[in-house]
This record gives sequence, C-alpha cells and structure tokens, in this order.
Amino acid sequence: MVAVTTADLAPTAAVKIVSAGTAGCVADLVTFPLDTAKVRLQIQGEFKSSPEGQRAKYRGVFGTIYTMVKTEGPRSLYSGLVAGLQRQMSFASVRIGLYDTMKQFYTRGSDNAGIGAQLLAGCTTGAMAVALAQPTDVVKVRFQAQVRLPESGSVKRYSSTIDAYRTIAREEGVKGLWKGCLPNIARNAIVNCSELVTYDIIKELILRYNLMTDNMPCHFTAAFAAGFCTTIVASPVDVIKTRYMNSVPGQYSGAVNCTLTMLIKEGPTAFYKGFVPSFLRLGSWNIVMFVSYEQIKRAAMRLRRSEESDSR
Repeated sequence: MVAVTTADLAPTAAVKIVSAGTAGCVADLVTFPLDTAKVRLQIQGEFKSSPEGQRAKYRGVFGTIYTMVKTEGPRSLYSGLVAGLQRQMSFASVRIGLYDTMKQFYTRGSDNAGIGAQLLAGCTTGAMAVALAQPTDVVKVRFQAQVRLPESGSVKRYSSTIDAYRTIAREEGVKGLWKGCLPNIARNAIVNCSELVTYDIIKELILRYNLMTDNMPCHFTAAFAAGFCTTIVASPVDVIKTRYMNSVPGQYSGAVNCTLTMLIKEGPTAFYKGFVPSFLRLGSWNIVMFVSYEQIKRAAMRLRRSEESDSR
C-alpha cells in the first residue's frame, strides 16, 4: 500500500479491487471458526430470562469451538461461510481495494498522504463497503448465531443462504437486510481507520528506517499490529453490531437502545465479550489478508508485465 519499489509497478485500481476481494476470501476461509466463536460469545447472555441464557454455555474461544464441535458437529464452525465469502468479495474489494484511490482523491493526486487524508479515506471506503455489503453481513451473523442440536431435532432458523435472504426480506422487509447498517458504518469507520491506517503507518516506518525490506516479514509485522489496535478500538461497536443484527424484530428499538440494554442488564464488560476470539480472529485475519493481498497484487502485476513483454 506504501513504498512501491521500482521492481513492482503500481497496480491499477481494478487489480487492487480484485486482489482485496480475493485476499479477504482467503482470510475468511482460514479464520472463519474464530469468527463464529466470537459471534457465539458476543450473543451469550442476550436472553437471560430463559434457562439457557442464565448459564454460560460457552467459555473462552477454544472452549466455544470445542462445545460447538461436540454438540453441533464440525460443520457448525463454518455456518454462514457462503454469505461470508459473498461479503468479502463485495466488502473487502471496496474498503481495501479503493483505499489508495480515495487517499489520492483527498490529496488531489499526491502520493504523500498525511494522517488526515488516510483517516478520511478509511472512513469513506468503510462506509461505502457497508452500504454495499450489509445484507451479506446480516445473513452471515444470523447463520453463525443459530444453534442446531442434532439430538433435539430443533429446526434451523434458515435452511440456506438464499433462504435467509428471502426470509429476512419477506418477514422483516427489505430494511431487514440492512439491519444494523448505522452501527456497522460506525464500526467500519473505526475498523478501517485503525486497520488500514495503522498498517500503512507501520509499514511506512519499517521501510523508512530500513528495519525490513518490502516483503512478507514486513507485511506480517504491520498486519499483526493493525489487528491488535483494531480489536481494542472496535470491540464495543462490534458487540453492539452483532447483537442488533442477530435480534428478532421488536427486541431492540435501535442501536442506541441495544447499547443501553446491554449496559443496564450486563454491565460495561459486556462490550468486550468475545475480546480474545476477536483479537485472535482480527490478528490472524489481518495477517492472512494483508500478506495475501500484497502477494496477489504483485503476482497480477508480474503477469501483466509478462503479457506485455510477450506481445512486443
């Protein structure tokens, strides 16, 4: 994203968009069980009036994964994967793939973007991505949250990804597919700014002081730091987003009501429920995504140069 070497020509916006979407899908495939565990921990305690809600079913990220595999089978860890991949192809493509383009827009074509332009670019692409991909996020969260115990024969909330889109649109209206859009925009403004800007700044510093070359160890270090910073900043908004998107119609009157209900019934620590899986997921997701993104971009540009040399 920064400090492009002469050996690597600057990739076009189209290459960045496709590379970002593909890298997001690769990262989701690797880290999806952690994301599912995070969702289950975040919604735990939501229905404290019921006997199930009064006792903690899941304890810790690995305990959650173990419980899910034991009671629901290994496939439960990848419930909602199809919607997750659909989300990344539309979501990551915009928020990451267009980030450099938006930086140039705010600096009027200059390659030297300050922190202000970086933050504006992160907020803009984050909001654009949510507006486009929100229905896929709603469906993904609903699938990850639904519990099906084989021995009880309980019925799934949705039978397939397409069924989920249809059912939500039919029962909750088209608005239901954009449920939680505002808190998600707030979350992704925070996530994008902390994730992309932190990655940008740390990578730039590493290269400026010649601590590493512009290769995989540099990308790994910058991505890990970006994931840690993002988890600390974004966890409260992430929990609210998950609770609100997973709620049944009428449970909360809005995102603010959801926030107040959590604070009153469960206390401030509720906003950091699932923090460890969030960090494990965001840290590992960032590492896989950014490393994949940089390598896919370079591979695409090498292929393009090779095709250009062959045509001469």
